[in-house]
Amino acid sequence: MLSTEQQTYTEPELVTALKKHDNQAYKHLYLHYRGALFNIISQLVTDTEMANDILQEVVITIWKNIDKYDPGKGRLFTWLHTLTRNTTINTIRSKNFKAHSKNESLADVVYIIDAKNGLEQNINQIGLRKQVHLLRDDYKNVLELSYYNGFTQEEVARELDIPVGTVKTRLRNALIELRKQFA
Repeated sequence: MLSTEQQTYTEPELVTALKKHDNQAYKHLYLHYRGALFNIISQLVTDTEMANDILQEVVITIWKNIDKYDPGKGRLFTWLHTLTRNTTINTIRSKNFKAHSKNESLADVVYIIDAKNGLEQNINQIGLRKQVHLLRDDYKNVLELSYYNGFTQEEVARELDIPVGTVKTRLRNALIELRKQFA
């Protein structure tokens, strides 16, 4: 008969078990952290299917790189958060993601056509995130990192490997474009 009891772990016990590639520990990690990790991914990727693919990639990356986690440098969740965010950003930068992003859903196409035809829209129903996703990729990337992820301009510059002045200019231009959309 299969046991329905779930193993519970303290953080140090979980890390030790993960480093031994214990399947129960990975099951525990997945069940307890998937929601938070998925939310991190969803802040950068709006496509649920793509977000699930990235979550799967993150779990594999955790499996392969758990030995790199150093408890002396921070909590496990902090490491998982950073790994998830970096994996998501790397996926966004990849050619496959960009090609996938160009294949817009029918609803997005209808929305864009309506916007181009000047039809009035209730901004409160659309939401800021949808408006941000209509911006050019370089504007969208700096806004996502600074506004939704809380990065400083210096952190955005490091993450995107561009000068801080370029980050400031792109943020300013992105806000100007958003104002035009709301006007």
